[in-house]
Amino acid sequence: MIALGRGLRRLLDGLYLAGGMIAALALVSILAIIVAQMIARWTGLIFPGAASYAGYAMASASFFAFAHALNRGAHIRVSLLLSALGRHRRWLEVWCFGIGSALTWYLSYYAIKAVYWSRKLNDISQGQDATPLWIPQMAMAAGAVLLAIAMTDHLVRVLVLGSSGIVADTVEQSHGE
Repeated sequence: MIALGRGLRRLLDGLYLAGGMIAALALVSILAIIVAQMIARWTGLIFPGAASYAGYAMASASFFAFAHALNRGAHIRVSLLLSALGRHRRWLEVWCFGIGSALTWYLSYYAIKAVYWSRKLNDISQGQDATPLWIPQMAMAAGAVLLAIAMTDHLVRVLVLGSSGIVADTVEQSHGE
């Protein structure tokens, strides 16, 4: 049973890391799009839809990074309040991760539903790029599901182990060493 738990932990941590790596690639693609747009302007060429593509990459970067950031303790948490609660800290974390899990699964459901309907209705962006909207919406839906998995993972960890497993809070990082 312990080996299964360790294997699941490695799988989930790898999944969160993969989300972070996809987010990093999306940020690099934003840079590439901006540089390509600058070169196009300098040479007198046209790069239609560059702003839209950069926006799609920004949404991808944001949503894929959420779970990785949560797992690494990079989200803003109320560490002072959690520390002040002492032995009652666990119950506030259960409440917060419970609400967070419910909200992220709700977001995931509607993000997936938006992808489905955009695909079914052949919804096309209004910009010069004329991209089928289900393509960039897929990244948002996948990132939302990944965040919902991470929230639920941390909720279960608090319930079973008594700790969320988030090792680095932003307050501790800024005042440490």
